[in-house]
Amino acid sequence: MQAYGLTWTAPYRVECMSITSAFAFGFDESLWAQGCEPTRQSPYFGSSSRLPFTELRIRPAMMLAAGTFEQAKALIDRGVEADGTMPGGTAYLLSTSDSARNVRSAGYAVAERIFQRKVRVKTLRQDVLKDAHDVLFYFTGMAQVEGLQSLHFLPGAIADHVTSAGGELTSVGGQMSALRWLEAGATGSYGTVVEPCNLPGKFPDPAVVADRYLRGETLIEAYWKSVPMPGQGVFIGEPLAVPFRRSQRAR
Repeated sequence: MQAYGLTWTAPYRVECMSITSAFAFGFDESLWAQGCEPTRQSPYFGSSSRLPFTELRIRPAMMLAAGTFEQAKALIDRGVEADGTMPGGTAYLLSTSDSARNVRSAGYAVAERIFQRKVRVKTLRQDVLKDAHDVLFYFTGMAQVEGLQSLHFLPGAIADHVTSAGGELTSVGGQMSALRWLEAGATGSYGTVVEPCNLPGKFPDPAVVADRYLRGETLIEAYWKSVPMPGQGVFIGEPLAVPFRRSQRAR
């Protein structure tokens, strides 16, 4: 067994660790920080490993997070529908006016070159994306992401936003829960469960996500490999979605 699928939405954290990192690494205080400090880096970041437990002694975990049974089933169905489809959607990289949360935009040029190998890419200087019907990737940085109801996400889509409390899935606060992405139709998302500050290494790197996903890795592989310091971040979605692998065994 190389990975875990967790079939709940809460709890989403253990002390200051995300629940997915606690399952992956075991409870480890070196993977979370008090204040604006880096944490220990994951050996899985950017790796070519296909057997993370055998080779690295970690089991990446992802939550099939949903508010209802129907939403959970729809999430799984989207992941299965995506398999082997080689979708031709668009990657949207938004550079926003929120300077504290726009930290990933410095790496968008690298991500754009990788995305262009197989999908369209649009790097936009704006806070809101509306009325797009081909969303395969959507990366932004805002406390609240507007316009989700006007978007159509393709099966297998990955979307997330840099903000402090996106991983507080069931909390009612001033920042958007990552769960809203899945409810809008994305197949995978990510958010931090305690204050990470805006250290880019605590959030997914769009260039690494693109590189691994477009090579035919599963959603859980590509997403986990894109976060250098995942101890405070929770991964949610359908872990086995694999839209860019032509041959996929039955599951």
